Order: sequence, then C-alpha cells, then structure tokens
Amino acid sequence: MAITTSLDGKTAVITGSNSGIGLGIAREMARAGADVVLNSFTDNDEDHALAAGLAKEFGVTARYIQADMSKADQCRGLIEKAGRCDILINNAGIQHVAPVEEFPTEKWDAIIAINLNSAFHTIAAALPMMRKAGWGRVINIASAHGLTASPYKSAYIAAKHGIVGLTKTVGLETAEDPITSNAICPGYVLTPLVEAQIPDQMKTHNMGRDEVVRDVMLARQPSKEFATVEQMGGTAVFLCSDAAAQITGTTISVDGGWTAL
Repeated sequence: MAITTSLDGKTAVITGSNSGIGLGIAREMARAGADVVLNSFTDNDEDHALAAGLAKEFGVTARYIQADMSKADQCRGLIEKAGRCDILINNAGIQHVAPVEEFPTEKWDAIIAINLNSAFHTIAAALPMMRKAGWGRVINIASAHGLTASPYKSAYIAAKHGIVGLTKTVGLETAEDPITSNAICPGYVLTPLVEAQIPDQMKTHNMGRDEVVRDVMLARQPSKEFATVEQMGGTAVFLCSDAAAQITGTTISVDGGWTAL
C-alpha cells in the first residue's frame, strides 16, 4: 500500500489554535488537505478571519468555534459543535511560574483544567466519532516538561506529565481500533509570544539578541535553535499519515536534544 500524507476528507479540531503552535499546526493540517476547526476562548472578528483566511489559502473548509477549555461542558461542546472529529489536537495551555509553597491555588486549578482536564473531555467526546468513522488520530501537545522537570513550574509539569500518561492510556484503549494516540513534546518553539520576550531578556541580561537566545532562552536546548511552528505542524501531519499507523501510545520529542541530556 502506498504511503500517503494526504488528509483530504478529514476534519481536524485543534484547541488553542488562534495563534502560536496551534495555528501553525492548523495551517499544516489545511495544507495537507484537512478541513480545520480553530478554537480559543475569545470570539471576535479576528478569530473568524483566521479561519476564513485558511479556507481561502488552502481550499479547505475552516471554521472557528469559541470554547473555554477550562470548562468541561465547553470542551465537550466544542467537539459536538464541530460535528466531526477525525483528528483531535489538544494544544490549549497556559503557564505560571512560582515556588510550590507560593503557587496560587487558582493558578494551579486553571493550569490543570486547561492543560490536562480539557484533553480528557475532548478525547472522551471525540472517540465515539472516530470509532464510528473507522479512523482517528489523537495528538496531544505535551512538552519536554512532560518528560523532565524544572523548578517553579509545578502545575505545568504535573499537567504535562499527566498528558503523557493520558496519551498512553488512550493508546492502549484504542490499540485494536484504527485510531492512534500520541503526544508531541516540544522544547522551546519560536512563537510570537516567545519572540516578544526576547527584547526584555536582552535588557535584563545586557546581551545582544543572538547571545540571549543561545545562552539564556535556549540554555537547556542543546541544538541552540528554536523549533518552529511549521515543524510542530509537520510532525502532527506525519502522525496522521499511513506511515504512523503503528505509532501509538508514545511521545515524539521535538526539543533539539533537550530530553537526551
């Protein structure tokens, strides 16, 4: 059987996808021929314009559906409103940095809800659709911090480790179905949010751009290069391909060697 990466006729739902990694993945899904459903907690003209732009650029159907990933009913409602979900990409996430004893309870609860609980709810709603369709891909965007740890990020690391465990469990539960479940574990990715942090880091450390990127921001990333949103999208498309049909219940690190240390 010829190996194909075409996603014609498939519908991909990507949470947290109106910017950054999520939008990068949505673009690569559309480039591969998938219809896409964008999502975030906002609901403004710019969000819907992003979907319209993808539809025009790639000749696919693209919609934007507002849903707050901190709320279980809205997570499940996103999948129901999509109507079809062949490919589910759980990308929504937030971060907060503080020592454990000072970590605000409300921040812990929000991070666990958005970064971990939302994936449980969307997967639970999507799996029946995938089983009915006879094909499915669950791709959870974890992190290098799903496999290792850093200080002061207790909630994020707990959530991302949980995502890796959830991914494995879903992989086992769907192992005899034409459905796979995998997690992508990025290191530092050059998103608009990260790009915006570089000038402040330059001022704080009194360094040039290249130096602050290499020695401060990418101190733990051996390649000393950011991953790109296009690479995240390309990895997701690969996981949807025929070549990846026997890859399930595992993680793929896109971290420039971070977790090899």
